[in-house]
Amino acid sequence: MVITLVLLGKWLEGRARRQTTDAIRALQALRPATARVIRDGVESEVPIAAVRLGDSVRVLPGERIPVDARVLQGLSHVDESLLTGESFPVSKEPGDLVTGGAVNGEGVLLLGTRAIGAETALARIIRLVEDAQAHKAPIQRVVDRVSAVFVPVVIVLALLTLLGWGFGHGDWDRALLNAVAVLVIACPCALGLATPTAIMAGTGMAARAGILIKDAQALESALGLRTVAFDKTGTLTLGLPALLDVVVIDDGRGGHRDGGAASASPADASGVPRAGAAAVDPDHALAIAAALQSGSEHPLAKAVLALARTRGLDWPTAQSLRAVAGRGIEGNIDGERWRLGSSRWMQESGVAELPLADAVARHQQAGHSLSWLAVGDDGCVSVLALLAFGDQPRPEAAAAVQALKALGIRSVLISGDHQAAAAHLAQLVGIEAGDVHAEVLPEQKASVVRELVAAGPTAMVGDGVNDAPALAAATVGFAMGSGTDVAMHAAGVTLMRSDPRLIADAIDISRRATRKIQQNLFWAFIYNLIGIPLAAAGLLNPVIAGAAMAFSSVSVVATPCCCGAGDRGRGRGAQDELGASMQG
Repeated sequence: MVITLVLLGKWLEGRARRQTTDAIRALQALRPATARVIRDGVESEVPIAAVRLGDSVRVLPGERIPVDARVLQGLSHVDESLLTGESFPVSKEPGDLVTGGAVNGEGVLLLGTRAIGAETALARIIRLVEDAQAHKAPIQRVVDRVSAVFVPVVIVLALLTLLGWGFGHGDWDRALLNAVAVLVIACPCALGLATPTAIMAGTGMAARAGILIKDAQALESALGLRTVAFDKTGTLTLGLPALLDVVVIDDGRGGHRDGGAASASPADASGVPRAGAAAVDPDHALAIAAALQSGSEHPLAKAVLALARTRGLDWPTAQSLRAVAGRGIEGNIDGERWRLGSSRWMQESGVAELPLADAVARHQQAGHSLSWLAVGDDGCVSVLALLAFGDQPRPEAAAAVQALKALGIRSVLISGDHQAAAAHLAQLVGIEAGDVHAEVLPEQKASVVRELVAAGPTAMVGDGVNDAPALAAATVGFAMGSGTDVAMHAAGVTLMRSDPRLIADAIDISRRATRKIQQNLFWAFIYNLIGIPLAAAGLLNPVIAGAAMAFSSVSVVATPCCCGAGDRGRGRGAQDELGASMQG
């Protein structure tokens, strides 16, 4: 009967533990067995292990993408939900990157292979989750030390029970049964299971929501966080500059804001309008700027071209283009010499005073980058329009800060931008003015984070190479999935999609997992504290003790078969699923 009960308990325990590794098995199941490879113009289906770097791979609608690749031809939508937690399919076009394991939508895609085998994103994700589940949390090391004392103490108690009943009552059969009951009820299986099963459940559910936790220490460290420090560019902002405003000269005393008709009188070198120069309206100015930037790969050039395409503008062809390092670009359009560049270049070109002072002040206060569109040669340059560029906040940034505030966590902004730009972003996303650290050089970020850590457990969120020292200096680092490999290596947690709301989810997962560990340890100890005295007193026979021992093990790993249906697309699914899966 004892053996039967113990085996039953082990079977239930194994079943419960397998449920906690569902995320790993789900990720492993994403690996297709074969791929359609095109070599020398011939398409053939080959085992996935035979795919080589640089191979062209065709993926039909509804199929899983076999390798990490770049789209060469075709338009489609790709479902990456099991990799990133993103609930909606993502549109893909030539030049976009796709990840092996994602599901192709309605279009046929021709892909160029970028990574295979163990180097694919899916393989790295699986390794990270497996490593996290194999590591011991700091609290587990405490449990191990307790068990190292607990086991010999129980053996001594069993021996004392045997001798006490044997010599005290002369009933050695009863003495042996009671001693065995002490050993069976005190079997510390539950102590060994209490922590790793909760860690496996927590890291597994986090992975399904697009949160990769590197190790158990990172999971536990997130529990006590009181401050989260954000990098600005690429973390709270999109990291992609956009052309936000086109302002043309109106009457020499002010400007006409982008969006309506303007009667423009171009200014001469002193900033005063001069007669005879071609007038421009906002769309005309944007078309000229697009013509100058049409051959450039600069981020600001891409922003100009993107807005021009959005408005359906046609732009002329610029001749004799010349880039001036650190200044801007110039070229000939319809017989006139045009230039687009910085305020410094305009002043060096002979413009004594730049117009549009109100617009300049407004955009500088908002932290925008400014470029000027002008016509003419040095000494006779007419400024016609002002272009303002800005990196817009992520749509989820304000909600992320609010979610952290709801968890009792303070948000801090660390930025290399000037104070006005950093303060403007902080105001937009809901960070207090006193929690803004502006004009911080990359090498100073780690020092600022260490100061915050000295005041209390602090997380750092970043995405760039220059964020790596700060990520390592924090109590726990969070790397955005769109960031660099260096940042992800230095961080304890990687967000598979660039949604800062996942930070609150990860912290909530840590809190729930740690609470579950503490709850499990409580029940593991309470069984022993109650059961050992009863067994030593002869009130439990080995069969009942075996059943109690099996039940104690099962109770700390038991999970219901259904999980909460959270909305991972909004970054809240991890909390809902974990809360449901860890109740037992």
